[in-house]
Amino acid sequence: MTNIVNVTIVGRNSIIREGLRKILEDDNFNVIQSVDCSSSISDSHMNRLIIFDTFQENECMDDIEFIKNKLPESPIILLTDQFDFRTLVRSLQIGVHGYIVKNISCSALIGSLRLVAMGEKVMPTELAKQLLSDSSTNRSAVSFDDLNKNLSDREIEVLRCLITGLPNKVISRTLDICEATVKVHVKSILRKLCVNNRTQAAIFAFDHGLQGNTFPISNANNNNFIASDCR
Repeated sequence: MTNIVNVTIVGRNSIIREGLRKILEDDNFNVIQSVDCSSSISDSHMNRLIIFDTFQENECMDDIEFIKNKLPESPIILLTDQFDFRTLVRSLQIGVHGYIVKNISCSALIGSLRLVAMGEKVMPTELAKQLLSDSSTNRSAVSFDDLNKNLSDREIEVLRCLITGLPNKVISRTLDICEATVKVHVKSILRKLCVNNRTQAAIFAFDHGLQGNTFPISNANNNNFIASDCR
């Protein structure tokens, strides 16, 4: 028997929340709360998934940070109408475990949520397509290498990981260097690129043609791929 997964749904539209509740409860999810704002979420159930049905993606970032502080052990999934690279990067930086575009099928949604419940991170295939596309309209005609010849090879490797949203601990394992060294590289990258944070560095690098680390596509028909071991 499939394990029951506790869920809280957050979204302004009550009809959408009720529709999502019905889909989840038919597949052995236990919706313990359905609320219209993050401040209404109770802390009585610590172990659960929190699903944000986004309305204004930039506005909901503050709500996500609020929940991460209140319930740090609860994975957060962002449901969005369309893929946006900058929003995805920012979401990963503040600790979102799933970024799901709403054109997904019900069965794929259920599968993605169960993967998040097991500790995986789930991202849309649009991310892989955009990172792998040499003709992306978001990229500058000037190459990244032309603008940033003062970055070392190792710093570029770290920056590729930042584009994908990996935390320092995972970058450390991926590049086989200690976490303290990763922090030194990140600080140097921010200084050399004249940016204030990791998100700005990732966006700047991507816009100038640098590709991020990518992960295997789990199921192309599900419109998602999984970035494993990114906790």
